[in-house]
Amino acid sequence: MRQRLFKSLADLRFAIGILLLIACSSIIGTVIEQDQSIETYKINYPLTNQVFGFLSWDFILKFGFDHVYKTWWFISFILLFGVSLLTCTLIQQVPSLKIARRCQFFRTSSQFRKLKISTKLKNFNLTQLFFKVKKNQYSIFQQKNILYCYKGLIGKIAPIIVHLSMILILIGTIISSLGGFKAQEIIPKTETFHIQNILNNGQLAIIPKTSTRINDFWITYSKKTTINQFYSDISILNNIGNEIKQETIYVNSPAKYNAISYYQTDWNLLGLRIKNDKSTILQYPLVSLLNERDKIWISWVSLNQDLTDGFTLLINNLQGYCSIYDKFGRFLGNLELNESFKPNFPFILTEIISSTGLQIKMDPGIPLIYTGFGFLMFSTLISYVTYSQIWIVQDRKRIFIGGNTTRATFDFELEFFKLIK
Repeated sequence: MRQRLFKSLADLRFAIGILLLIACSSIIGTVIEQDQSIETYKINYPLTNQVFGFLSWDFILKFGFDHVYKTWWFISFILLFGVSLLTCTLIQQVPSLKIARRCQFFRTSSQFRKLKISTKLKNFNLTQLFFKVKKNQYSIFQQKNILYCYKGLIGKIAPIIVHLSMILILIGTIISSLGGFKAQEIIPKTETFHIQNILNNGQLAIIPKTSTRINDFWITYSKKTTINQFYSDISILNNIGNEIKQETIYVNSPAKYNAISYYQTDWNLLGLRIKNDKSTILQYPLVSLLNERDKIWISWVSLNQDLTDGFTLLINNLQGYCSIYDKFGRFLGNLELNESFKPNFPFILTEIISSTGLQIKMDPGIPLIYTGFGFLMFSTLISYVTYSQIWIVQDRKRIFIGGNTTRATFDFELEFFKLIK
C-alpha cells in the first residue's frame, strides 16, 4: 500500500491535476480583488444582484476568496504538488540518473535492433574506432572486445534540478504567504512613526517594533515642470531612539533593513506656515481638491476674525511657491518662499509642510523564490545538452555499432556516420 501511495503521488497525471487546481485558484485570486475591506465586497458583490448568479460577498468571505493565497486549501494544494514533485524525483528521476551512470554492455548482436541507429562493419579496426569515439569526448568503458560509451550525462540531471527548483519556489511562496506583511504609512516630514496601518499580513507574521524617522522629503521636476522623481531621507531607529541606518530612497530604489523593505509610493501636502506682520508664525491646513490629472491643495488665509475677508492660496507642487487669489477669485500672483508679496498681503510664506507615503513590506520567502528561479534557468540551459550512448561489439572480423540519443537526432546521426566512415 505504501508503494502504491508513493507511485500515485509520483504519477504525472496526479501532478497535472494538482497543478490545474492551483491554476484555477490563482485565476479566482486574479479576478476577485484580494485583501479588501468587507464594505468593498458588499458594494461589488451584492446579495440581490449576484455576479454569475451565485457570486456574492458572503459566498466570497465564506470560502476565503478574498484572500485566496493564504487559505488552508490553497496552501494544501501547494504542499501536495511539492510532495508529488519530491516523490517523483526520488522514485523516478534519481534511479534514472543512477541507471544512466552504469555500464550497460551489449553481449549479442540482437540487442542492436532496438537502437535508433545501428550498423554492421567489416574489416574495420576496433582500436581506430576507439580513438575516434574518444576524440568526440565520450566516456568509454571496455570489457575485452565490448565498448560502452556515453556523453552529456549532465543533461540527465536537468529534470531533477527542475523539480528541486519548483519545490524551492513553492516553499518560498508558502513562507511569504504565512510570514509576510504589507503596510502603508503617510508621515509628515521630520516625524517618527511605528508600523501601524497594516494592509495585509500572514498568520505567522511578526510586525517589527522598530521606529522610523522621516528626515526630509523632496521632489525633483523636469524643465517642463513635470515630476521627475520622489525622494525620502529616512532613518531607522532602535528601541531607545538611536539611529541604526540612514538612507535616501526613491521610486524603484527601496531601503532594506532586517528583511524589511521601505518603498517610496505616494506624497501629500498638509499645510502652510505663514508669518504675519507681527512676526508670528501661523499654520494653515491644506485641503486636497479632487482632480483626475493633478494633485491640487487649497487653503484660506483670513484677514479678520469672522473669516469674511482674506485670500485663497492654491498649490500643486513642491517647487517653493503657491498661487494667491482674492476673495472674488481673481488671480493676484505667486507667493515665493521667504519673500514678501505686496503691501496688501502682509504675510510671508515660510514653509510648505509635506508628507511622504511609504509602503513597508516584508517578504521572507523571496530569497528562496529567487534561488528557485535561478536553478530553473540553469536547468533550462543544461537541458539542451544531449545525452548520447554508443555500443560497440566486435565479433571476429565484424563490428556491431549502434547508438541512442535523447535529442538532436540529426546531429547525432551525422556524428555517427563520421565515426564509421
